[in-house]
Amino acid sequence: MKRDEVPQDGLPYYGEQRKAVYALDRNGHYEAVASSGWQVEATVTGDAIAEFERLAQAALQRARRGECSPLEYHMYARRMDLPTLAQSTGFWRCGVRRALQPQVFARLRARRLQAYADALGLGVDELKKLP
Repeated sequence: MKRDEVPQDGLPYYGEQRKAVYALDRNGHYEAVASSGWQVEATVTGDAIAEFERLAQAALQRARRGECSPLEYHMYARRMDLPTLAQSTGFWRCGVRRALQPQVFARLRARRLQAYADALGLGVDELKKLP
């Protein structure tokens, strides 16, 4: 995108703030350009939030049926996916994936539960329960 094509919707997406985006100048070099908002970005962000809410509700139903652990519900409710949670905890993805199984989650040690709780901004007791 060229410098003069950077969206300036003039809508209060960022309030009085501006967001830096990168665009090409006349010489073909990238430079930071201030943007006051972008309807497309707001729409995509809204869609992503709706998808996480849908995933959280589906996980909640599965967890109530005993098909997945409460960790899966809390992960989606906090707008994280498996790679993000793995990165936040420092655990391997395969270990996080296993912890989404109810029988594995029930056997997790306190230290690992605490790491998940910290990454999700919850207490350990909250992590073990469903809403």
